[in-house]
Amino acid sequence: MNIDSAAVSILKRGVELDTNKRYTEALVCYQEGIQILVNKMKAECNDTTKSYLRKKVEEYMNRAESIKKIVLKQKEAGQFHEQVHIENNSTGHSYKTLFGRFLDEEIQYVSVEDPYIRSFHQIQNFLRLCELLVRSCSNLRYIELITTKDGKSEGDQREWLLNLKNDLIKYNIKLIVKYSDTLHDRQITLSSGWIIKIGRGLDFFKAPENKFCLGVFDMDLRPCHETTVDIVHSKNVKQSYG
Repeated sequence: MNIDSAAVSILKRGVELDTNKRYTEALVCYQEGIQILVNKMKAECNDTTKSYLRKKVEEYMNRAESIKKIVLKQKEAGQFHEQVHIENNSTGHSYKTLFGRFLDEEIQYVSVEDPYIRSFHQIQNFLRLCELLVRSCSNLRYIELITTKDGKSEGDQREWLLNLKNDLIKYNIKLIVKYSDTLHDRQITLSSGWIIKIGRGLDFFKAPENKFCLGVFDMDLRPCHETTVDIVHSKNVKQSYG
């Protein structure tokens, strides 16, 4: 039976993620694959093929609904946990790919704890995150950054963050920067309750080999250092920001 190869690839990836209990990632794949199948079904003239596609769409839709219930149940019980292991030199791990699926209109406040938002490239990483938040979270009003001071170039650090703060005001978003001498945790907390813990913080991308190689701008093409990403959900976070 002729099924769109893109749909097959995406749905196959969804099944793999589903099997490994990476449910929210699987859900994204299922939704994308289902949409491709629906579009193909609408354009299909052969009744047998159309019937087959309809059956597949229903099959994956049922599984997607089951995943939503599993995730909801785990969230309510405070037991949700997904882990992504980023291997050394691997690609395909931009911020959007890693946790963009959790960014939506529900989010009003984001807190970023990372002791290493100090040097030029580290603050550029934070800028990339802010860009993603602005594009994805239409009701975002506050971004809090908790980091440490750069003893060597504290003036540059403050200037760069002030520039970003002034630019975010144009989008009605207030950037609050706090400094801590004892900060060790690295995590992103969303007011919707999702918490993304990245072992290396935001700075897990390797430096590009030169100024004209793939991955300079598209971070999904940028090789990474090895790290682990843990995603959990806490109702307490939602209550404190609510």
